[in-house]
This record gives sequence, structure tokens and C-alpha cells, in this order.
Amino acid sequence: MFCAQAWNSTVASRHIDSGPRSREYALFMQTAAIQIGELAKRTTLTVDAIRFYEKRQLLPKAPRSTGGFRLYTAGDIDQLHFIRQMHTLGFSLREIRELIELRTRKVAACGSVRELLKEKLVDVRTKLHELQKLESELITDLRKCNKELKRRQRHAASACPVLEQVTAK
Repeated sequence: MFCAQAWNSTVASRHIDSGPRSREYALFMQTAAIQIGELAKRTTLTVDAIRFYEKRQLLPKAPRSTGGFRLYTAGDIDQLHFIRQMHTLGFSLREIRELIELRTRKVAACGSVRELLKEKLVDVRTKLHELQKLESELITDLRKCNKELKRRQRHAASACPVLEQVTAK
């Protein structure tokens, strides 16, 4: 139905056969509407991922062909690329949904997007700090193991100091 409406608006001012059995309608359907398998190929997402995004209302529900196939457009491809890009930046599905809503507001959304980005940056910096602390602990434990393995070359082996270490954290 969606594609038929788009087709009708495309040919409204032209006097051609625009019926569903016409060659021009078939050409329009091939270029404007694609099925989920082709959408998956073009976005390098799985069919399941696309359905998941549709269920989570990150992607608009696709209209169906008369045969019951989901039909997607170039706009859906753009939306999926946007979703993937935001996911790569670490945004949650809830945040991505909010960004999609803001995206429709265009100019008015900039302040809200700025706040979301600032929050995300705080999260990333917190995670970086935690990872640096973890890295430091791992380096310390690795040094303990190296020291014990060197000691074993000259003395009798004792238990691994990392495994024997008990700390209250």
C-alpha cells in the first residue's frame, strides 16, 4: 500500500499506465521497495536484527506487499545505518530511540543531543577510569607471578601469590 501511494504520487501528473501490472510500476517497485533479505545485504545486518529493531520501534513497521513480504525503502536503509552508528558509539536502544525522535526535529534537537552526548562522555570517562584501574591491578598481579617464577629457578616452588592473595575489596 505504501509503495502504491508513492507510485501514484510519482505518476500523478503523467499520463501513463500506472497500474500494478504495468512495466513502470514493476520498475518502481524494484528500485523503491526492497525486501528484508536485500535490506540485510545492503546494511550488513541480519534479518533477525532488522526484525528486532522493528519490534523495538527503532525502525518503522514496514508495509507489506500483496504477497505479505515486508517492503523497505532507502529511508529505512539510512535509519538502520544511523542505528548502527549510534550503537557503535555506545548508545543504548532507549537512547537511540530518543535520538531518532530528536532527529525528526532537526534544528530544535541540537540542545538535547548535546546533553545526551555529554552524558555519554561522562559514562565513557568513568569506564576508562575503571579500565585503567583494572589494568593497573593486572600489571601488579603479573609482576607477582613473574617474581615468583624467577624465585622458583633458585628456590623451591611455592603457591602462586595471585591465587593465595586474599583482599577485602
